[in-house]
Amino acid sequence: MEGMIRVLAVTMRSAVIQVMDNDADYRTKEYELLVNGGLYLRTNRTVETIYGLTPDSIYEIQIRRGGETVGTVSVKTRREFVTLNVRDFGARGDGKSDDTAALQAAVLTCPADSRVYVPEGVYKFTHLFLKSGLTLELGEGAVLSAIPDRDKLPVLPGRIESYDETSEFLPASWEGDPLDAYASLITGMYVEDVTICGRGTLDGCADFDNWWNKKYIAGGPARPRAMFLNHCRNVTVMGITVKNSPAWNMHPYFSEHVRFYDMHIQSPANSHNTDGIDPESCTDVEIAGIHFSVGDDCIAIKSGKYYMGRTYRTPSRDIRVHHCLMERGHGGVTIGSEIAGGVDQIHISHCHFVETDRGLRVKTRRGRGKDSYLRGIVFDHIKMDGVHSAFVINSFYYCGPDGKSEYVATKETLPVDDRTPRVGNVEIRNVVCKDCHVAGIYFYGLPESKIEQVVMENVQIAFAENPESGTAAMMTGCEETAGKGIFIRNAENVVLKGVELTGYRGEPVDIDGVDHWEWDR
Repeated sequence: MEGMIRVLAVTMRSAVIQVMDNDADYRTKEYELLVNGGLYLRTNRTVETIYGLTPDSIYEIQIRRGGETVGTVSVKTRREFVTLNVRDFGARGDGKSDDTAALQAAVLTCPADSRVYVPEGVYKFTHLFLKSGLTLELGEGAVLSAIPDRDKLPVLPGRIESYDETSEFLPASWEGDPLDAYASLITGMYVEDVTICGRGTLDGCADFDNWWNKKYIAGGPARPRAMFLNHCRNVTVMGITVKNSPAWNMHPYFSEHVRFYDMHIQSPANSHNTDGIDPESCTDVEIAGIHFSVGDDCIAIKSGKYYMGRTYRTPSRDIRVHHCLMERGHGGVTIGSEIAGGVDQIHISHCHFVETDRGLRVKTRRGRGKDSYLRGIVFDHIKMDGVHSAFVINSFYYCGPDGKSEYVATKETLPVDDRTPRVGNVEIRNVVCKDCHVAGIYFYGLPESKIEQVVMENVQIAFAENPESGTAAMMTGCEETAGKGIFIRNAENVVLKGVELTGYRGEPVDIDGVDHWEWDR
């Protein structure tokens, strides 16, 4: 029965579990969660966190349905030496006082195997820096509430040349380049073995009067993120709510073994650049049980622009996204566009996309470079409701300073050189998409570097009765459509097995420049 429950993470006083139902996504069939024989809660969420545990103790966790135990697992909580309550360091939590110094003092004072605890209250602060070996817990009703004042924020330089002039230090980043940026609400710089957990909230307090107004993007330091993890190892973020970030919410950068579990990430639909989680040049990242509702891509997997890709050649690899709920946003899961280091082995499964602009979204363009090889992308057991376009691969993405240049935009065949990216193999299986609007499948590869292979199996795409019109891909020359079935340009091998289209407008298939095409319905 242990196979019914997977333990995702265990802290000193909490544990995250996943119910292993084959047909589940963010939600599953209702069940009872028991701890040491006592009812903890009734829920239908696949990923849940259990709070209120005692350090260095063994607990039996059970899943029960219809009065029958269907899964049991045993967990042991971590040892805890001391708890440091931020109130004891002078934090007031009154929603008025600047508690930055008290919060930072508690973090820096925390010894090994110990916990910094933030109790109920509203703690105004500007920024925090993490340290290795830290557990930071936001208690129920605790809010870390940002003070959106540029004058109080340090600036992290994007690039500092080493003394021997042979290497460099990269404290900050903005959209794939080593550029100056304001310190994020929470910054981890070369730290390891860190846990941030709890039922509390990290509130960036951004709005259109401070950070989201576009005039603040160009010139000067880039906007802060809610959390920036730079060259970190073994970091787990679980349970907390993150909202109203000035820019990207979670940004792990050149980090490895990073976990995001059972979180709520929220920003208004019209907020600028409020991506949910953006792993950049990271290895071994797991994202599970997250409820996204943001103003940009829910998840965007990146590996830098040309300088970063050419210099460091560090792809994002072994990224696993599962049992998440993506609402609104430009893309449910996006690969790119700052993807010059490539990606390798990206697996998205058992997720539910609701009214996102696109479901799976791959975006790249000329200039990302020869190291921008996107491969091993798997999309499996997904539900979509009301998405504008279900599947988009766009090799002409036009955002950015050079995005609408003739070099990027032309559909003519150009010579293959060091600037030419590649899209390798993509697998899409077991997807049900209802009430699609703009396009079901929209793939546009480069004529000189065609999409190598797309295999789709057991995919159902049903269009809305009165579909809204729009553009499937952000590229020069993309025409507005509604109910467009299958549109493919420039691919080597496309195989569709058991792919069903219903409710489309016009002809179901519009393809050109496809070397091998197979549709077995």
